[in-house]
Amino acid sequence: MLWEKSREHLPAQFRRGKALLGCIACIAMLSGFIVWKTRQDLRPLPDSLSLGGSNIGKVQMLDRRGIPLSITYENDWNIHDQRPLHEIPALLQQAFIDSEDKRFYRHHGVDWPARMHAVLQNIKALRAVRGASTITEQVVRMIHPRPRTMWSRWLEGIEAARMEKRFPKVELLEFYLNQVPYAHQRRGVAQAASLYFDRDLSTLNIKEMLALVVLVRAPSSMDLRRETSRANNAVTRLAATMFERRHISRSQYESVQNNDWSFAGFRLPVDAGHFVQHLHKAGFAAVETSSNPHGPGKVVTTLDAILQGRVQLILDSRLEDLRDSNVSDGAVLVVDHRSDEVVAWVNGGGLSGEQHGGWIDAVIAPRQPGSTLKPFLYALALEMGWTPATLIDDSPLAEAVGAGLHSFNNYSRTCYGPLRLRDALGNSLNIPAIRTIQFTGIERFLDVLKQSGFTSLHKPSNYYGAGLALGNGEVTLFELVQAYSVLARSGVFRPLRMVTYPKHPPLTQSRVFGEESASLIADILSDPHARRLEFGEGYLLRLPFQTAIKTGTSNDHRDAWTVGFSSRYTVGVWMGNLDRTPTSGITGTSGPALVLRAVFAELNRYEESEPLKMSRRLMPVAICRVSGQRATAHCPVMQEWLAPGAIPHQSCQLHESKGKHEGGILVDQNPGETITLLQPTPDLQLAMDPHIPDGREAFCFLIAREINPERVEWIVNEKVVGLTGSSVCRFVWPLSHGTHYARARIWLHGDEKPVETPRVQFTVK
Repeated sequence: MLWEKSREHLPAQFRRGKALLGCIACIAMLSGFIVWKTRQDLRPLPDSLSLGGSNIGKVQMLDRRGIPLSITYENDWNIHDQRPLHEIPALLQQAFIDSEDKRFYRHHGVDWPARMHAVLQNIKALRAVRGASTITEQVVRMIHPRPRTMWSRWLEGIEAARMEKRFPKVELLEFYLNQVPYAHQRRGVAQAASLYFDRDLSTLNIKEMLALVVLVRAPSSMDLRRETSRANNAVTRLAATMFERRHISRSQYESVQNNDWSFAGFRLPVDAGHFVQHLHKAGFAAVETSSNPHGPGKVVTTLDAILQGRVQLILDSRLEDLRDSNVSDGAVLVVDHRSDEVVAWVNGGGLSGEQHGGWIDAVIAPRQPGSTLKPFLYALALEMGWTPATLIDDSPLAEAVGAGLHSFNNYSRTCYGPLRLRDALGNSLNIPAIRTIQFTGIERFLDVLKQSGFTSLHKPSNYYGAGLALGNGEVTLFELVQAYSVLARSGVFRPLRMVTYPKHPPLTQSRVFGEESASLIADILSDPHARRLEFGEGYLLRLPFQTAIKTGTSNDHRDAWTVGFSSRYTVGVWMGNLDRTPTSGITGTSGPALVLRAVFAELNRYEESEPLKMSRRLMPVAICRVSGQRATAHCPVMQEWLAPGAIPHQSCQLHESKGKHEGGILVDQNPGETITLLQPTPDLQLAMDPHIPDGREAFCFLIAREINPERVEWIVNEKVVGLTGSSVCRFVWPLSHGTHYARARIWLHGDEKPVETPRVQFTVK
C-alpha cells in the first residue's frame, strides 16, 4: 500500500526536480551570457587621466607669458582650462562631494547603500527620480559614454571599481572637477566660473561656488543666464545640507540666503583676435601633446598681451579723436627686431569692435605706402656709389606716361633746386626720388624691395614704372615693418617670428644692404635738421631718444603711415578707411605720428633706449652744406658721415674768399647717356584747350638743367624756331595743330661743335 503510494508521488517529485534543474541551467546560462556580454562590453581604462594623448581639434594661443589669447570649446575635452586640485577651493570640492557623492572617500567605486535607496525611491515614485551615480561612475561615463540604460549602469559600476584600483581618489576628483559638463559647451568648474561670473575660481563667493555645483545636475534647464529661481532653490537646499553636516558655518549659510549673483559676460584678457586668426590661417598648430610643457593643445606666441592692451587703447583713442576727419580704421604692428618677434598686432577697435570693417585685418591688408618706400630707394643709391652729400636736382620734372605727360610735384608744390641726398630723403621730396630711381633703375629697386620682404609687389617693373619710388604699388603693414627692421638690423633681412612653441627650425637670414648704407639711412631718418624744409621743427617726430621715423601719405589721402625704429623696436602705424574712401586730408604726420610717439613712450617706459647703431667704417667729414664737397674756410660747414672710399678729394669750388654762394654741383645721374629732350617726350599727344585762344597756348621744351649750355637752338619740323642763351634750358613754343618733330642743337661751354638731341615726334590735336 505504501509502495504504491510512493510510486504515485515519484512522477511529481521528478517533475519538480527536473524543473529545478532547468531553472538552475537557465540561471547558469544567463549568468554565463551576462559574464560573456560584460566582458565584451567593458572598455579598457586609460593609462592616465592627463588627456595628454587626446585629439586636439583646435589649439589655444597664449602670449609669451602664458596669458590666453584665445579660447575654444570645440575639443572633446577641456584641455585649456584645467586646474590642479590644490588650486580648486576646498569648499567647492566639499560642496561637490556633499551634493554628488557623500561617501566618495569611503566607497570603492559604487555607493551600494545610495544605489539601493535610489531604487526604492524610483519604485515608490514609479519613475526615475534619482540616479545615485558616484563621482567615479560619472568619470567613467565621461570617458566611456553609453546610452542611459540599466545595462550601462551595470558596466559603469564594474569599470568604476576598476578605476579606483588604478587611480587614487584625488586624481579622480581632479579629473571630474575639470571635465564635468556645463551649458554652452563648457567643461569643468574653471570654464563655468568664466562663463557665468568672468572670474577665477579663487575669487568666487560661497553662493557662486554652490551654483557651480547644482548646475551640473541639469546644465540646460538651470542655466543662470536664462532663469535663476530653480538654481537658487537648489543652492539653498545644498547650503542647508552642508550646514547640517557642519561643512559650512552659520555665517556662510546666511550669506547664501542673503546674497545674490552678479553675472558678467566672459571676455579674454586682451583682444588679439586678428593675430590669432592669422596664426590659424598660417597653419600654426601644436603637434606635441603629452610632451608640451605648456599643456596639450597650446601654442605659445611672441605677443605681449600687456603691451597689446595698451597699444589698443592708444590707437582707439586716436581714432576717436580723428572721427571728424573721416578716419575709421587703423592698425599698429610692433616688432622686437633684435629677436625678430612680433610683440603687438593691433587693429582699431579689435576683432570684436564696432568698426564697419572690423573683420578685416588691416595689418595684412594691401594698401599704397606713399613715401615710406623712399628709404629703401636711397639705400640702394648709396649701395651704388652715392653718399648723403650727393646733390640731386629738385626742379620741375615731367615724364611720359603712355602718350601723355605726367608732371611730378613735391607735397608742398615747392622745388628747392640742387639738394643733398640727406635733405631729399629727410624732407621726403618726390622729384628727387624720381631722379634717384632713374639712376638706380626700376627693376633693380623692385628686386631690393622683394629681398626686403615685400611679397605683395608681384607685378613686373614696367607695371609700376618710376612711380614705384612714390609708393604706387600696394604693400601690407606687416611687410613694411618687416622691411624697416632690415634697416634697423644694419641691412640684414630675417623673417618675423610669431610663435615660440612649438619650436621651428632656425630662420635663414640674408644681407640686403651693406652696414654703412643702412646706418646712413637710419641716421638721416633720425635727423630732425634734415626734414626742416618740409616739416619745420617737426617736434612731433622728435622723440626723447634717437628714433628713425618716416611718414607716408597715399593719393587722395586714402592712407596715412608712420614707421620708425629705435635700437630695439620697429613700429608701424597705418590709418585710413578699409572701404578705401578718402580721409579728410589726414597725413602721416597729422594722423598716425602721434600714435607712434605714444607707442614708443610705452615701449621705453621701463627701459632706456640706446643710440642707433652706426657702422664703425663711417667717418665724420666736414663738407660744404651747398655743394656737398670737402669744405673750405669760406663754406657753410656741416658734418656728414662718409665711408673712407666716398670722402671727396676735391675741395669746394663754389665759395671764394668773399664767401659767395653760387649754387650747387649736380652729379651726373645718367652718366654716358646721350643728351635728350625732356619735353616733348616721344609720341606725346597734346590737346589744345577750346576755351583758350589758339594764339595764347604754348608748350615748354626742356633739356636737363645740369647740361648748363652756352646756347641752344630749338628746332621744330627742321626749322629753327628759337634761340636761347647761356644756362637757359627751356623754350616756350606756340602750339599749332598737327604732327611735329622737335630737336635741340646745343653748344656746351668750351666746345666748338654743337651736340644735337635725337628727333622726337609729337602730335597736337
